[in-house]
Amino acid sequence: MNLPKVVTELVKAQNNYNAKAYADCFSETALVFDEGHHHSGNAEIQKWIEHSNQNYQSLMKPVSYKDGENESVLKAEVSGTFPGSPAILSFHFTYQDDLIQSLKITG
Repeated sequence: MNLPKVVTELVKAQNNYNAKAYADCFSETALVFDEGHHHSGNAEIQKWIEHSNQNYQSLMKPVSYKDGENESVLKAEVSGTFPGSPAILSFHFTYQDDLIQSLKITG
């Protein structure tokens, strides 16, 4: 599967539990929406993913990727210490200057 470099780096950072490298995939003004909460900017995104890593120890395995006009969607099998694991989740991306500008995670 041919993923954009920034998405490949995001998956790698997630699977290595590297919160700094994960946050570095996002623009300074990026927004993340997950589990009913918004997280904005690199520092807040890094705190969110650190917390998520501690609580869920999630690993991502890309299943499919589709580029769209307004957003791109990665479907990934996510496994970890959460109820219903593993689950197929959708990661809805928008990009700016080769970085992630927004990410919305849906089930």
